[in-house]
Amino acid sequence: QVQLVESGGGLVQPGGSLRLSCAASGFSLSTYHITWYRQAPGKQREWVAFISLEGPTNYPDSTRGRFAISRDNAKNTVFLQMNSLEPEDTAVYLCQASTATNEYWGQGTQVTVSS
Repeated sequence: QVQLVESGGGLVQPGGSLRLSCAASGFSLSTYHITWYRQAPGKQREWVAFISLEGPTNYPDSTRGRFAISRDNAKNTVFLQMNSLEPEDTAVYLCQASTATNEYWGQGTQVTVSS
């Protein structure tokens, strides 16, 4: 069964850190590009980090310098390290695995940044 499962979300104070995981089963993440997205209530889904299957990464201005995406192909898992979190980072975070012809989505994990 093909599945992507995110974990690691939770409640954190402003300025804190979290590390999210995106674990795959039923297929190999090493052959897919991975994008982390977030969806906040009343807002459009936005991408927050990207790692290509070859390894290069990219970030939008809103997360560059604070977020870091990495992959561990041996564990079939991609990570999102989030530092200096702000209340505006509150959202459901989802990972997407994609190729030119296929894509898979996880169900998301909630991140809440609040004092």
